[in-house]
Amino acid sequence: MSAQQAITSPDEHLQQLAQPEWERLPETAGPDPTYYDRPMLKRPVWSADIPIYYFLGGAAGAALTLGAALQLVSRRKRAELRRLSELCHWTGIVGSTAGAAFLIHDLGRPSRFLYMLRVFRPTSPMNMGTWILSAAAPSGILTGLLLNRPGLPGAVGEIAGYISGVFGAALAGYTGVLVSNTAVPVWNESRRWMPVLFASSGAVAAASFLDLFYDNEAGRRVTRVFGSAARVVELAASHQVEQSASRIPRVGAPFRRGRSALLWRAAEALTAASLVFSLSRKARVAGVLGVAGSLLLRFAIHEAGNVSATDPRASFHQQRQRATAPARTLS
Repeated sequence: MSAQQAITSPDEHLQQLAQPEWERLPETAGPDPTYYDRPMLKRPVWSADIPIYYFLGGAAGAALTLGAALQLVSRRKRAELRRLSELCHWTGIVGSTAGAAFLIHDLGRPSRFLYMLRVFRPTSPMNMGTWILSAAAPSGILTGLLLNRPGLPGAVGEIAGYISGVFGAALAGYTGVLVSNTAVPVWNESRRWMPVLFASSGAVAAASFLDLFYDNEAGRRVTRVFGSAARVVELAASHQVEQSASRIPRVGAPFRRGRSALLWRAAEALTAASLVFSLSRKARVAGVLGVAGSLLLRFAIHEAGNVSATDPRASFHQQRQRATAPARTLS
């Protein structure tokens, strides 16, 4: 029956992904051979919705984690930080809900998200991410509605807050594991540091949002320490990601030239400037710069992956490097 179906309009997205026809037969011999100058991989089919999901999900997860940590402080301190704790949880609720909307929009149909819940596969970062998101958002909502209420509802909110913190930490970092688990050379080669980068960037985004909307001095000290530490870790992790990928020069090329490099450098500069303003106690300026830097970082990683996947030589250089590297022995 499918052979009788008529195509009513061309798929423009697939046309963009399709390789152009050969105008001449490529050279197959030489010092750096490839498969007829054709990419070994197809570029990821993810749209711009996905880096936005990375950004929102990372910020939401880090905010839920900070909110759970604030529940551990003493009763006296909790009274001072109550509004900050509530803001953390509602940042997590809004961020995870909006992020899920972008994710489902990229999938095309909500049912595709639900299909991934039919199985539980710990070896699949995508499947685990679906379960993490499905647990983080509801537990965050339950916390936002019940935390700090008297009696049994407050106890339920307290427990839900800790649960949301655990799943929030996973939500902030699992996307780094997800991209590292692909065959895209630039992502795969930096797999040891990519989850750290995603988690720290999510913490920067969460702290920056809080800097924009919270002005109590006691809470500002918390967000200043949390955000400054996250910014330092993000800058260090971004350096390590670039260094790891650049061990094979062709693999690390997206960090050095082209649009992906421009986005990458801009993200680093914005985060560094955000750190300076945060230490100078210019919270709102630091917040604006931190949000912009974290968002640009996700688009830089997304663009670098597209460039790396369509590079005919990146995968070949990576495989040759691994083939000629000394075999590792177990001690």
